[in-house]
Amino acid sequence: MKRIVAMLLGVLLVFQGVAWAESNSQESTGAKIGYGVGSVVGSAVYFPFKASFCILGGIGSGFALLFAGPNTADRVVSTTCRGTWAITPDVVKGNESVHFVGDAPAPASQARQ
Repeated sequence: MKRIVAMLLGVLLVFQGVAWAESNSQESTGAKIGYGVGSVVGSAVYFPFKASFCILGGIGSGFALLFAGPNTADRVVSTTCRGTWAITPDVVKGNESVHFVGDAPAPASQARQ
C-alpha cells in the first residue's frame, strides 16, 4: 500500500512539474512553489476520497446492472468516476473548479439523434 501511495505521489509531482513549467511567467518563484505545494498536498488529501467514491460507484454500478440495466449502471459509474481527480495549481489559484461528481453521459436515445 505504501508503494502505491508513493508511486501516485511521484506521478502527481511529475505532472505538477509539467504544469508549473507551463504556467504564467509573471508569477514569482515563491508563488509558483506555494501553488505547487498546495496542489500536491491538496491532491494527496483529495485523491483517496475520490478513489473511494469511484470504487463504491463501481460496486453500486454492478448492482445497478443487475437490477436496473446497463444504461443505469453506466450512469452510476460515469457520475462517480468522472470529474476532477487531481488538484492543480489553477484550482488552488481559484481559476478552475473541482468537480467531485462527474457528468452523466447522455441517454442512448438522445445520443442517436
